[in-house]
Amino acid sequence: MIITKNVCKKYGAFQALDNVSFEIKRGEIVGFLGKNGAGKTSLMRILTSYLQATSGEVFIDGIDVAKNSLQIRQKIGYLPETPPLYDNMSVKDYLRFAAEIKDVPAKRRRRQIDKVLEQCQLEGVSHKTISTLSKGYKQRVGIAQAIIHEPALLILDEPTSGLDPIQNRQVRQLIQDLNTERTVILSSHTLAEIEQVAQRVLMIKAGKLIVDEDLPTLIKQNQLEHQPALNLEDIFIKYHQEECVV
Repeated sequence: MIITKNVCKKYGAFQALDNVSFEIKRGEIVGFLGKNGAGKTSLMRILTSYLQATSGEVFIDGIDVAKNSLQIRQKIGYLPETPPLYDNMSVKDYLRFAAEIKDVPAKRRRRQIDKVLEQCQLEGVSHKTISTLSKGYKQRVGIAQAIIHEPALLILDEPTSGLDPIQNRQVRQLIQDLNTERTVILSSHTLAEIEQVAQRVLMIKAGKLIVDEDLPTLIKQNQLEHQPALNLEDIFIKYHQEECVV
């Protein structure tokens, strides 16, 4: 589904990504971890064709991202940390607009809108103005616009940021339900959330990929004999421990 080969990204003299390589299979939910400034956002923007890598290659469904950006965008649904919503529109009008700009065929738009309203549990607020919705509902609207064109790959950047525990659980369940149809890359600082949703973890540090492992194996590999069970947060801190020393 996704292949990255020796991807580098430089901003002037600053190296944001340093020879990052990995593969993601179709249908996987992958947690993408790293501290602020580690290079996560740069890599996600390269995957979505928003940014071009300085060097290296990225293929999605066998298509070169750098050479076929418009074709790639049809295959990707992207939810940035701040959803791209128009607060003065109703939920249904906004999703109709999203379907139009993502080239959903006119004869399928109504069906697709109804489908994502149901998937994201938005039927009860479909005629409400987006500005009147809670943050949890706004996140669902953001996910709905990301999947309106039935992308093969869904990239979510901090999808539960600022949500209360109930809203968090609802969005998390929605993400789990979505992977039956598509591959999901999930970036979050809430590591318990990644642990509950993801099957596999990629961890980036100072632009380098330092972990690429399925979650059960990662936890087992870092477990010391006769020690309390580690969680993903413990492992993340372990890999960044030298930076935490004062």
